[in-house]
Amino acid sequence: MRIPGQRIKRTRLIQAEKYVVAVEVEMVIPIDDASEPCYESETVGLLREIKEHAEKGDLAWLTKKGKVYVAVEAA
Repeated sequence: MRIPGQRIKRTRLIQAEKYVVAVEVEMVIPIDDASEPCYESETVGLLREIKEHAEKGDLAWLTKKGKVYVAVEAA
């Protein structure tokens, strides 16, 4: 179900132990409560899925969804 309201694009960072994934998502400023933007259920599902793949280390899948940053150990 689509939430009525203004749609905006935002970049969100999803962090796992080894990777951080920057992904552009759509947020909605609802007509009923314009105090802050919110996610639709599909977007929440996508963010959870990205987190799961990042935790598994599925780099090929992650690079299709957003920009992937790899953590390196400090010397």
